[in-house]
Formats: sequence, C-alpha cells, structure tokens
Amino acid sequence: MGIDEERSRLTGSDARSGTPISGVLGKLLTFTAGAGLLIVAFIFSLVVVAVVMTGGLLIWGYVWWKTRTLRKQMRERPPGGRVIEGEVIRDIEADDKAQP
Repeated sequence: MGIDEERSRLTGSDARSGTPISGVLGKLLTFTAGAGLLIVAFIFSLVVVAVVMTGGLLIWGYVWWKTRTLRKQMRERPPGGRVIEGEVIRDIEADDKAQP
C-alpha cells in the first residue's frame, strides 16, 4: 500500500485528484437521508403519543365506569353514617376553674 492510497483511505479523498469523493451529489444525498430520517422519527413519535394517550383514556374510562355505583352510594350515604353539623361554644372561665 502506497502513501497516496493510505492518505486516500484516511481522508476520504481521491488519491489522483485530491478532491473529496463526496461532492455536491454526496451532500445532497446526505441531506435528503437526514431529512427523511427526521420525518420518520417525528411520525413515529406521533404514533407513540397517540397510542399512549388512547391507552390512558381507555384505562380512565374503565375505572370511571367501574366506580360509578360506588360514587353514587357515597353521595347517598356519606362515610361514617351520619353528619352532625353544629357549633361548639366553650366557656373559658369554667375551664380555668376546673383545672387545679
């Protein structure tokens, strides 16, 4: 292997003319392939987001549907059986006398 062949292998240029092998056509093909790859990745990400959102909505709908009777019962009968609403009046002087 000669020096020119080794230089060509290392630098990616043609040993006879010294110009890079990838010219305007190579840059155009590289740009097109990169743009195509970006478009495919974007479409893939949109599909993944749509699938995840659909799955999340299905799970939420299933849980909502299964708990509808429980929610109805809780509205009709609150936890603890009965609710006592009122006001507490505290006589501070009587509390002070009760303490030794």
